[in-house]
Amino acid sequence: MDNISFSKEELARYNRHIIIPDFGIEAQKKLKKARVLVVGSGGLGSPLLLYLAAAGVGTIGIIDFDIVEDSNLHRQVLFGVDEIGLPKVEAAKKRIEGINPYITINAYNKKLTSENALELISQYDVIADGTDNFPTRYLVNDACVLSNKTNVYASIFQFEGQVSVFNHFDEGVRGPNYRDLYETPPPAGLVPSCAEGGVLGVLPGIIGSLQALEVIKVITGVGDVLSGKLYTFDALSFQAHTFKLKRKESNPLNGANPSITALIDYDQFCNIGNEQRNIKEIDADELNALIEGEELFQLIDVREQHEFDLEDIGGELIPLGAVLDKADKIKRDRKVVIHCKMGGRSAKAIRDLEDRFAFDNLYNLKGGINSYLKQYKPR
Repeated sequence: MDNISFSKEELARYNRHIIIPDFGIEAQKKLKKARVLVVGSGGLGSPLLLYLAAAGVGTIGIIDFDIVEDSNLHRQVLFGVDEIGLPKVEAAKKRIEGINPYITINAYNKKLTSENALELISQYDVIADGTDNFPTRYLVNDACVLSNKTNVYASIFQFEGQVSVFNHFDEGVRGPNYRDLYETPPPAGLVPSCAEGGVLGVLPGIIGSLQALEVIKVITGVGDVLSGKLYTFDALSFQAHTFKLKRKESNPLNGANPSITALIDYDQFCNIGNEQRNIKEIDADELNALIEGEELFQLIDVREQHEFDLEDIGGELIPLGAVLDKADKIKRDRKVVIHCKMGGRSAKAIRDLEDRFAFDNLYNLKGGINSYLKQYKPR
């Protein structure tokens, strides 16, 4: 650490860290030397990036391919109304540089994929996963294991959150990874994303801050990290639990008989592509042609009442939870288009209806009402 030095301004900025007896200047030097890649700059990424930057992590990478939307702002405190429509990584970089001018920010406005993950992750010391979908979680985990990188993981849903540190090497022992917790993903569509299922806005602030804490502990070696442990938090009851995790012999990455030696197709692994191919779909243009044309069709909206009250495109509201009980309201003599917000719930509705009642005239609106409203206004 002898080659790491601080300016007078930096020493003044980090003074409250440095004067902690169990932290001190050496831990602060480790932060300045560290390189951390944050995957996702949304609900978890916002507090994570803010606190890592404020703490003085020397180089922070941000990878995200999304743009800032108004519906993000109740939980993604990194952004403001002036950034709506901008790429998240660009808005995040500008905000963070305004917080700490003494660090380096690398912004990657692209999707993390099996083709680029290993090369990108190899450039960083610690990876912090702030994503909200299973394909990317497995991709990040597998890339970290194959690259021998520590993966600081967090996830949130509605009122609950969890944090862990995966694949951490400490005292000659490699800790468990995400596949030791969830060896295989749940069926596609069973667990909705935050965009589909919702999340209490303050929750990612709590969980993302805990995730930042674990990153700092991993870098500095101060305290006991959550390797081999899963921390869970329930915001409604304010109850927290810490569960022990162990490596499994059946882990396909680094168990007794590893079967995965390279990154795979994670959409296929999580059955996303396979599920979608089994469902007939139409896009926003095709739906608009139906609306403007003379062909008889039925439009079903499987969102919740409060979502419908906010915006609708003229569909008949049958929430997902009631769709099987109200299957008699769905016509069989014409094309039926079913939609939700982004396409996940409607796809599940179609699968359930086809399995239970043998419908063969159901079409999923690709991208949901969000996709339609980006191109067309409701009549």
